[in-house]
Amino acid sequence: MRRGMTTPGTWQKSSFSGGGEGNACIELAAISTTLHLRESDDPTTVLITTPTPLAHLLHGIRAGALTTPLA
Repeated sequence: MRRGMTTPGTWQKSSFSGGGEGNACIELAAISTTLHLRESDDPTTVLITTPTPLAHLLHGIRAGALTTPLA
């Protein structure tokens, strides 16, 4: 995964965000073979990845493998 400042055309907001103002959430945009993720309250920082590493990360989160809090 890498971080970039690329701005893709269409961002999708999580359906769990509630949709109102002030609801910080993750937004996703798919461009060619990459996925771009950002927080709605900080849209200038974009995480760029591909589907496989993101799927592994999400699987680890769901399995409880990431239990140590980040510093």
